[in-house]
Amino acid sequence: MKALLTFVSFLGFFTPVTAKPNAGLKTWGRFNRLPYPGDKAFLYDTFPKDFIWAVGTAAYQVEGAFEKDGKGLSIWDTFTRGGTRMITGDVGSDSYHNINADIRAIKQLGVSHYRFSLSWSRIFPNGTRGSYNEIGTNYYRTLIKKLKEIRVEPVVTLYHWDLPDHLQQTLGGWSNPELVGIFKDYADFCFQAFGDDVKYWITIDNPFVVARHGYGTGVVAPGIKNDPDLPFRVGHNLLKAHAAAWHLYDRHYRPRQHGKLSMALASHWIKPSRTRLESLRECQCSLDHVLGWFARPLFTDGDYPPCMKSRLGSRLPSFTPEESEQVKGTADFFALSHGAALSFHLINDSLKFGQQEDLDLRMLLYWVNAEYDNPPIFVVQSGWYVLGNTKTKDPKHMYYLKRFIAEALKSIVIDGVNVIGYTAWSLIDGFEWHREYGIRRGLYYVDFNTPDMKREPKTSATFYRNVIQSNGFPELPENRPVQGAFPCDFAWGVSANSIQVETTPTQFVDPNVYLWNISNNGELLKLEGFSAPPLHRTPRCADYATIRQQVEEIRQIGVNHFHFSLNWSALVPTGDVAHPNTTLLGYYRCFARQLLQANVTPVVTLWHHTRQRSSLPAPLDTANRWLNRKTPEAFADYARLCYRELGAYVKIWITLNEPNDEMVSYQEGHEMLRAHALAWRAYDSEFRYAQGGKVSLALHMDWVEPAFSFSRKDVEPAKRVLDFCVGWFAEPIFGSGDYPVGMRSWLRQLNSLELPVFNKEVRELVKGTYDFFAISHFSTKLVTHAKEDSYTYTAMLEVQHMIDTTWIMSPRPVVPWGLRKALNWVKEHYSDVPVYVMANGVQEDPARFKDSLRVYYLYNYINEALKAYTLDGVNLKGYFAYALNDQRDPGFGLYGQVHEEVIVKASLSNYRNIIKHNGFPIQGAEPQLCPSLAPPCRSCHVLGKSPVVGFLTLVGSGVLITLGLIIYYTAKRHKERY
Repeated sequence: MKALLTFVSFLGFFTPVTAKPNAGLKTWGRFNRLPYPGDKAFLYDTFPKDFIWAVGTAAYQVEGAFEKDGKGLSIWDTFTRGGTRMITGDVGSDSYHNINADIRAIKQLGVSHYRFSLSWSRIFPNGTRGSYNEIGTNYYRTLIKKLKEIRVEPVVTLYHWDLPDHLQQTLGGWSNPELVGIFKDYADFCFQAFGDDVKYWITIDNPFVVARHGYGTGVVAPGIKNDPDLPFRVGHNLLKAHAAAWHLYDRHYRPRQHGKLSMALASHWIKPSRTRLESLRECQCSLDHVLGWFARPLFTDGDYPPCMKSRLGSRLPSFTPEESEQVKGTADFFALSHGAALSFHLINDSLKFGQQEDLDLRMLLYWVNAEYDNPPIFVVQSGWYVLGNTKTKDPKHMYYLKRFIAEALKSIVIDGVNVIGYTAWSLIDGFEWHREYGIRRGLYYVDFNTPDMKREPKTSATFYRNVIQSNGFPELPENRPVQGAFPCDFAWGVSANSIQVETTPTQFVDPNVYLWNISNNGELLKLEGFSAPPLHRTPRCADYATIRQQVEEIRQIGVNHFHFSLNWSALVPTGDVAHPNTTLLGYYRCFARQLLQANVTPVVTLWHHTRQRSSLPAPLDTANRWLNRKTPEAFADYARLCYRELGAYVKIWITLNEPNDEMVSYQEGHEMLRAHALAWRAYDSEFRYAQGGKVSLALHMDWVEPAFSFSRKDVEPAKRVLDFCVGWFAEPIFGSGDYPVGMRSWLRQLNSLELPVFNKEVRELVKGTYDFFAISHFSTKLVTHAKEDSYTYTAMLEVQHMIDTTWIMSPRPVVPWGLRKALNWVKEHYSDVPVYVMANGVQEDPARFKDSLRVYYLYNYINEALKAYTLDGVNLKGYFAYALNDQRDPGFGLYGQVHEEVIVKASLSNYRNIIKHNGFPIQGAEPQLCPSLAPPCRSCHVLGKSPVVGFLTLVGSGVLITLGLIIYYTAKRHKERY
């Protein structure tokens, strides 16, 4: 049951309460204790009804018209002409002349609020009231009026980095305390001119960037970098200027206009490099130097954070008691910026204090909530960016936007943080400060080469509009877990790439004689100088400790099937099936029989594809491998050998496991298809009647989802990838007898002759050679036809592979619904074919025996399989978890191992519980009644291990010695043989 928290909307302005010092320090510990991976799973829920959905811009980035209609120069107009700079924001996105285009874009998004900044020098060209420009003022009046007409509330920023250049040249800009009064007068005019229509004001945007990078590093305007202490004096003046404007509004305008004011503060997030308290304190100090620098004076006590004061000493200005009182409490809400800003990218390591910068909006929101005593938080800037050559398809931007919105939702619903609004940044592409036009952050693409700066919605705009319309991510029926059971004959299994092979029997091979120390502790003591006479009998299956151990491990899981692979190269080392490795063949036979004894049905793969080695017999391995025309015939002969020797015990065969690897050429794949068909037809004609088994091949089938589910243009690339990855082998066998039409037409379009042609004989040989459809499924990926440099691009298929940043990673994405979609793809293409999920698992640190990720993975993937069976009608016959143990399949095992000790992981118990209930039964419903199944192999010998005590009497040196010899003898039926 999902958490339900009451959201209390913010009414009136925020009254500060002195927070406990360093209260945010608990943030890291709190998130470390949250359940993993459940807390990382995507939350389907909606935002509060009165939640603010906004989009924003900054004046210098988008307005252009830098000298038109009386506008004065700003420090950015001057800065972009200094030094070797060649690119300016003189035109930007030309919003000054495209106000209607911007309004149309805002209306299309469906936002409730639009955040924009006023160009100070457009209203007061030289920065003071005496230079008032009526035309510039009317531009903003018109913009606000048009916003009101489409029922969008303005969020107005007084200062977004573009100080009138005259104030910089004559007074030294923000380094001069005189600017406090000048800014107050500018704010007074704006409140008077626009305040009746504005309910949210931002006085100054990101003072950290203004102070540190404008007057410290010189990365942004005005580009000053001479005095290392100047940023702190600038920051001091910025705080006092903000406080002066706030008090002015509070006294003279709030009673009538009922608005709210704050200063927009931006920050990174940082995580400790170690778990020590010292590292957490360094993280806290890092945040204090960026966010706390301005937030603590405003929200706590009117003074700088103690960490800053202790490290900077006299370099940091001091507040007088009067100034402290003047600054404290001058914020009606916490305006937070987060994303691709200079306060997130700290540029150098000087403020990280040895810790690691991280991108986590949710933890930052929680820290602000804890550190500043639960203020209402308005996220006034959030988003990411894409490279400048990206046009309307911006998957990276879109999925980061999804991630940040999802984190804000969790912050409200799970963490109880009072987040009142979210602002996507930005409305349109523009001049990106120190990065100029090298990146784009707009939801709308701007073609800077067209006279009217044409705007086109990007996919991120469509996504954001959909989120706003839904007020978040409402839970749909397909998102909810389903209850129910699989059929009584459902195959529950576990898979392993291979089994441990030790062909030397481990019993009856010790020639030593032991003394039974009956008078003391009953231990066996080795008697030096004596040996037992050799035993003359045929080895038996129960002699192999490796078999007993593995079968017992499998039995404990509760499965009724076990899937493993044979080693072709070891079974037929010469390539000649007339001379097999009889010892190994006997071992495999024993393993299969012992499985049956434990009521576990063996599922055997004849050849398992691995990239590291071919697993072909040496003569074939050195002779073009699968390109050798003789290899398919040799494989069929090998299959006959296995059917003949093991077929009495094996009723489910996989000829080729995951041959559809991207490293396999089309010519190799063609021969593999022929090999599979020959092996299948050999069983069908020579062994099926007597043995009654089933044969097919298993294909690797991770799901492929369009990156933009709402875009038809991405459906075709996803279909194309599935054709090339799965249809490549599936269609010739399960479908038409030829490769997929889309695969052939695409390669023909590329003038490629690589795909072989089926002649009539081979087509008839291959088509229909199946008894079931088996898939290995592990993960899901997104594809789009749009090319973006940030992701992997496959030129041949013209698709870009990517992931959703909200997915759990380990290291591949954990996407349970991908399995359901894959199973439905099989049903859609091949109707009612029986389907087995032959391998499904997740890689997790082998040291995690409480493997919570695997517990989560198995529960949710199996639940999606149940949906496919019960809701979609997929003819699902079985599910196999991958894998048995870490020893054979590192990182995937249900069993771990420390030295020689086998460890049962938490996932094993959970999987066993699901098997026990045959799924997820409805609570309170009658239990599923299944008829008891007959033993899988009536003719198999039932072997049991029981201790037998024997006594041996020896005479030596005139001493009669009776030795107790404990022998493990396994014979409930004595006529056992291989």
